[in-house]
Amino acid sequence: MQKIDRHDFIIHQVNLHNKVLLNDLTEQLHVSNDTIRRDLQELSDTGKVIKIHGGAISLSFQNGSRSGKDVYAYTQKKLIAKKAVGLVQENMFVISGGGTTVIEMAKELPEGLTATFISGSLPVLIEYCKHPLLDVIAIGDKVNKTSRITVGPEAISKIKELKADICFMGINAISVEDGISELDWEIVQVKKAMIEASRKLVCLTISEKINSRQPITICGVDKIDVLITELSPDDPLLQPYVRAGITVL
Repeated sequence: MQKIDRHDFIIHQVNLHNKVLLNDLTEQLHVSNDTIRRDLQELSDTGKVIKIHGGAISLSFQNGSRSGKDVYAYTQKKLIAKKAVGLVQENMFVISGGGTTVIEMAKELPEGLTATFISGSLPVLIEYCKHPLLDVIAIGDKVNKTSRITVGPEAISKIKELKADICFMGINAISVEDGISELDWEIVQVKKAMIEASRKLVCLTISEKINSRQPITICGVDKIDVLITELSPDDPLLQPYVRAGITVL
């Protein structure tokens, strides 16, 4: 594979999953670690990705409130956000994770909504604070600098004290066989706690992540109440999830 094709592949994977690991790219592209290191450095130097130890992350982590043109699949995420907001009712207790889709959901919340929103995502909390009638609770602990989400035992302990009406979770990979999966161990532990602390789990994802898998499992599809994508609910891609008992919007 030519360098330009490798770069295109890497950029796409970073935009799709927010984070990629050097070893995974080496296996996927059948090249050496040194080659991928050089590719990541070049892409970082030209402002296409953010290089971190052992891989790279999306530019969306550099600024949680990036303009629409800079957000990958912005149109699709905006549509998902509008669908998600329709599930929020007055006086709900809502817990959410981070990610660009959840940020767009926060921006779509009605100005007159009265509810309590809880999150450990710094960019998401900033968006919630812009709504005058929302009560906003920040889950504190160590901040994972690549994702700007609080992680660790204190965050998990605080989450376990909650019983939220609904959890909105942006996800990086999902399949009927493997459930929801993720790359980062610390974030997985926080997401598991959020699921257990909520009466309803709503997963938000662009359809490009449907039927994909990452190394660490968060939960099976049996834990998901609602799956929201930009597609019509009757799209053939989503029917295995409907058959699994998930409400698809």
